[in-house]
Amino acid sequence: MFRMMNLCIGYRTLSGLTAVILGIGLSNISLAQTNYYRHVVFDNSQQLNLYWHSTASATAPSTLEGKDYRLPVETKIFHSPPNALRLEWQSQPKGSWDAEVHPVNFPNRYPELTGHTLFFWAFAPQEIASADLPQIMLSDAKDGLQVATTPGSFTEAEPLAKYSGDIPAGRWVQVRIPLDNHRSASVYQFHPERLQSIIFHQFRADGAKHILIIDDIRVDDEPGAEGTGHAVPALTTPQHIVAKGYDRHVAITWTADETNALDHYVIYRSLDHKPFEPIGIQVPGIHRYSDFIGKANIKAQYKVAASDWQDHSSPLSTAASAATRDLNDEELLTMLQEAAFQYYWEAAGANSGMAHENVPGDDRIVATGASGFGISALIVGVDRHFITRDQGLGRLEKIVTFLEHAPRYHGAWSHYMNDVTGKTMSLFGMYDNGGDMVETSYMIQGLLTARQYFNGADSREKALYQRITQLWEGVEWDWYRETSDSPFIYWHWSTQWGYQIHHPLIGFNESLATYLFAIASPTHSVPADMYYSGWASQNPRALEYRQGWSGSPDGKLFGNGKSYYGIKLDVGVGSGGPLFFTHYVFMGFDPHQLHDRYTASYFNNSRNIALINRAWCMENPKRFAGYGPDAWGLTASFGFNGYSTPAPDTANDEGTITLTGALSSFPYTPEASMAAFKHYYRDLGTELWGIYGPRDNYNPSQHWVSWHYMGLNQAPIVAMVENYRTGLLWKTFMSNPEIPSMLKKLEVAGK
Repeated sequence: MFRMMNLCIGYRTLSGLTAVILGIGLSNISLAQTNYYRHVVFDNSQQLNLYWHSTASATAPSTLEGKDYRLPVETKIFHSPPNALRLEWQSQPKGSWDAEVHPVNFPNRYPELTGHTLFFWAFAPQEIASADLPQIMLSDAKDGLQVATTPGSFTEAEPLAKYSGDIPAGRWVQVRIPLDNHRSASVYQFHPERLQSIIFHQFRADGAKHILIIDDIRVDDEPGAEGTGHAVPALTTPQHIVAKGYDRHVAITWTADETNALDHYVIYRSLDHKPFEPIGIQVPGIHRYSDFIGKANIKAQYKVAASDWQDHSSPLSTAASAATRDLNDEELLTMLQEAAFQYYWEAAGANSGMAHENVPGDDRIVATGASGFGISALIVGVDRHFITRDQGLGRLEKIVTFLEHAPRYHGAWSHYMNDVTGKTMSLFGMYDNGGDMVETSYMIQGLLTARQYFNGADSREKALYQRITQLWEGVEWDWYRETSDSPFIYWHWSTQWGYQIHHPLIGFNESLATYLFAIASPTHSVPADMYYSGWASQNPRALEYRQGWSGSPDGKLFGNGKSYYGIKLDVGVGSGGPLFFTHYVFMGFDPHQLHDRYTASYFNNSRNIALINRAWCMENPKRFAGYGPDAWGLTASFGFNGYSTPAPDTANDEGTITLTGALSSFPYTPEASMAAFKHYYRDLGTELWGIYGPRDNYNPSQHWVSWHYMGLNQAPIVAMVENYRTGLLWKTFMSNPEIPSMLKKLEVAGK
């Protein structure tokens, strides 16, 4: 009976044995996630029914079970909870099938794997003789055997049985495949460190049905390999387990001393005092797990263990208990804000305190604009008592110290910086090695909001006020005009390349903040009439620019004036563009207080953009799955097709719903945003709710669910929900003396 239970839950038996370290460990846990994804190809699927990063295809009369041409997910038998991959095939003469598994595709994933052996675990409900197992091939191209990337390559096919032997019934077997000796079957050399596809392919046509469960695919070194065989202390049991129940989920947190042996944590749950069973894992460096139960009034207990990748685990922790309960709307909003806030509190750069561009991702990269947004989230966190004022002040001091020592380009910061060194990271190419005015604008927005919030009488807050003032006054907004008579502010400038990118800032889009700050600057201001000569420019270059990126002549004159779904749009290119145009700028700037020649209220204009966006999703002219009155919000995110900026028009709508779209629109559409939130959370939360709240995006038509979170999308949720609830950030930011003065200048320029 005990053995059968282990088969059902399928996880490693706790041993308490001393772990064996494989490779040089991390001295800094801020690199824990990057290191994890240098080894792991597959651990679990975010999607419930299929694994998006896979391919399943067959040629009749052979068959391979698949869902939308992808491998199905196995949820009852797994090696690491909560799921594995299921290969179910029948090989027939004159037929063929192949199943491909790819690494998770998230932004800035470390591009090379570390290790000389491919490992994975295999389980067969019924014994599979070695002769009946498939062949295996490897590819360093994302397209697998259909190599479309150059110089992609794939290896010669080999029998899987060469490395596995027979697969017995009802027992997990670890398969080890050395990588160094695999010969290329392509015209290019195979690079195992760039492994992108593991392909299982039909071998002997025995005509029988077979099932093989695959789990925990990774690249690593063999235990005892040269330089890796020394022993390390036993894994430390996690401490201070805390479980907190919410509406439909429980958040579990813990503390831990992480050693080089740690590969992941295992979370165990007991319902109704039944035995503890494993329900999920968590990567090193993150001491938080979200258990989405899906119902209210459920009581649960939790324990956590630390594990290496060779099945050695620490003893289980002590238990923590919690229960879910129905929350009212105010409690739900606090829950939402607190979860998204943790992205900027717990997952921030260890050295800088700045926000990572995405999590998981490259732990070195912190982003300037996302960090400015994160400061706004930090202020909300203090005001809502998620953290203490002293904690918030300490984090601000850390960020400001980092910014004071980071490279500046006539006062502007670069888009991306190294968390440890502060150096510019040229993620977008060699020209991207200087100042970024839009990113700098969002950092300044956050800093000025913090300057007014942490404006107490004690010496620390006074000092912070002065330090932020110096950073603000050091930005040379006028330098980014290129020439003294230029009508535009330009996005980039580099010491090496100057204005080579030469991208003028032309509205209507997210770069509005740059013109407002440039006009407001007490030290390096530009004339207020640049708002109309640059941002709202009417010259041919501006008209061509607007129509070019939107694909529509609507709004190319900056003013729009047309109606969509009976909703008039004063300002906006096309039918309004992606929703982040109405979020990023107005996390601090109160849109009620901004107007110009083209609209009497940017609050009303933003509300109409949100309403048009929702109306488009309700009509759903492209017939994408999942759209509706409570499922809308087309805006920028990293989706199934990479980074994109979906908008309510035929050219830019790809079926991807970015959750921040509706959730950050709370000030404009409170009832519709609340309906969307409840749908995302209560109906779809099993896939869409995680450790930092709502995941980045999903696309039901593609069966896609985002694996990661983005720094640009979690903070606007925290900030804009707070502006809806109390107006805190609007009131605080607008109390900066430079802002009312700037608005007066705009008033004069607009006459």
